[in-house]
Amino acid sequence: MKIIGLNGSPRKEGNTGFLVKYTLERLEEKGIETEQIDLADYNIKQCRGCYECVNAKKCTIQGDDFLEIFEKMVDSDGFILGSPSYHSSMTPRLKAVLDRAGFSGRWYANEMKEKSDSYEWKGTAFSGKLVAPVTVARRAGQNFTFAQILLWATVNDCIVPGSNYWNVGVAGKGGAVDADEDEEGKNILNHLSDNIEFLLKKINK
Repeated sequence: MKIIGLNGSPRKEGNTGFLVKYTLERLEEKGIETEQIDLADYNIKQCRGCYECVNAKKCTIQGDDFLEIFEKMVDSDGFILGSPSYHSSMTPRLKAVLDRAGFSGRWYANEMKEKSDSYEWKGTAFSGKLVAPVTVARRAGQNFTFAQILLWATVNDCIVPGSNYWNVGVAGKGGAVDADEDEEGKNILNHLSDNIEFLLKKINK
């Protein structure tokens, strides 16, 4: 069983990175293998809407690190998707990863049909994987970013584990890295990790 965490913040050691790492550490304590991927370390181009992935069955954009991340996502049992809230939205780098993963991942398992035909989707590259958002903001905006990630997860045939509240952190006054002081936020992530463990064990029976 393996869960990876994508930290979408340009600040590797910022509040989002802390919360993603915190959740992964709780999973490690439960015997689940984890890996954190800080997208700040990767060169990721945006989706160009070329539709070449329909026939190639993979993203054909060259010269960046997307396919390395995509393969890790496909090989995992699920992932934590972490982002700070920038104007009530996820960061551009995480959005670029999810746009390309979602688009090429759909054609990974399906064929393009004629305009007059209806689709009966056969799933995606991420069908059945667990996906949980973790978002953070100074005061507000977390829920919009959270919803963006949920929309991606549910349209890509993923399973979304809940917690006893939304997985949001309140941190960063004056640019401070102080998510470790958000005890309520950490408790929410503790329960999230319990639910992820429970679901993984059920799925992998």
